[in-house]
Amino acid sequence: MVELKRPDIDVSLAEKDVKLRSLIKGYSSLIVAYSGGVDSTFLAGVADEVLGSKSLAVTSRSPSVAPEELEAASELATKRGWRHLIVNTDEMNDPRYLANDGRRCFFCKTELYTHLDKVAGDEGITKVANGANTDDLGDYRPGMEAAKNFEVISPLVEAGMTKQDIRDLSKRMDLPTWDKPAQPCLSSRIPYGTMVSVEALGMIGKAEKGLRELGFGVVRVRHYDDVGRVEIPFDDFDRFEMVRAEASAIVLGAGYESMELEPKGFKSGGLNASLGSRVTFIEH
Repeated sequence: MVELKRPDIDVSLAEKDVKLRSLIKGYSSLIVAYSGGVDSTFLAGVADEVLGSKSLAVTSRSPSVAPEELEAASELATKRGWRHLIVNTDEMNDPRYLANDGRRCFFCKTELYTHLDKVAGDEGITKVANGANTDDLGDYRPGMEAAKNFEVISPLVEAGMTKQDIRDLSKRMDLPTWDKPAQPCLSSRIPYGTMVSVEALGMIGKAEKGLRELGFGVVRVRHYDDVGRVEIPFDDFDRFEMVRAEASAIVLGAGYESMELEPKGFKSGGLNASLGSRVTFIEH
């Protein structure tokens, strides 16, 4: 069980921002696990504003991360003048990760934090932080257990920030990620119990990229062997039917033999339900 307590979040956005900046100033130096998503981008931006050259944003290069995500994260860091480092993680050589059970994220984050711990030692940096926020605390997050093992801190949680708080403050900072849809790792599209492979990740990434270019900003392609099952919000269903032929060509072009549209629509973390009683959900 991860010992993170939900802070008092009945305070103003300005107070949360002040608290976050005070926390970061107290760290003296900080590595931010920077994926390019809403939360880690905001944290990296604040860390740079508060600590300057004593902050370092670190991004992993891995087959489980869509190449365009890494490129966008790198471009933004360069544009903003952040200190940024890319490390190559090797979770694809860990059979426990490839087995894809309910602990997959634990092994992935263990690999990441092993690298960040080494970078911190090499750079003389005192703290490593992730982008977890208070909305994450009630979900199943085995990666938070890995964070605890490496003493990785969660300053957005400590400051009492929700996802919406982070979006609002990101907009004020003119960060382009303020309204970016969530984009978890590509392995999350593979049902638990199905082996993770570089081939499957490549198919998923190619199919999703094509569908986003077709105009579907929120999309998942769940990997069911030769079937690519597309998840989009209900609001996009009518438009999807208008371009179904193009969408099918994209999914089949990525390597699938057939395409299905998930009739229940998009649901973040939709595959977690299959874990059932095998996991204990984190509640605070």
